[in-house]
Amino acid sequence: MKKITFTLLFVFAALLSFSQTNADVVGQWFNAEKDAVITLFEQGNSISGKITWMKFPLDDNGNPKTDPLNPDEKLKSRPRLGMQMMKNFNYDEDNVWDDGELYDPKKGKTYSGKFTLVDENTLDLRGYIGF
Repeated sequence: MKKITFTLLFVFAALLSFSQTNADVVGQWFNAEKDAVITLFEQGNSISGKITWMKFPLDDNGNPKTDPLNPDEKLKSRPRLGMQMMKNFNYDEDNVWDDGELYDPKKGKTYSGKFTLVDENTLDLRGYIGF
């Protein structure tokens, strides 16, 4: 009986070590251009992200960059630094978080999105229109 209990405990522990959780992606990540850092955090059971560092945080006039391309007039003057640009990403399977929303301040557009944890240092983020 002790052997069976130990074996089951070992198998269960091994399965847990291979399962992904939100904690695997929570933290700071460079964007593809390496000109901004997006901090991913848990919000309820999902993952969201905000801009927490920018290589060039000021515009040509020395003012903090804002969101002038946003289609919502009320949001055009909000600062880009600190802006939440990812929300509601939920773990699906196979290192994929899906069904999220991604805002691109460089284009002023919002997309459906998903991201994949490629390895411990790489996320592959994809935005798409529609399904």
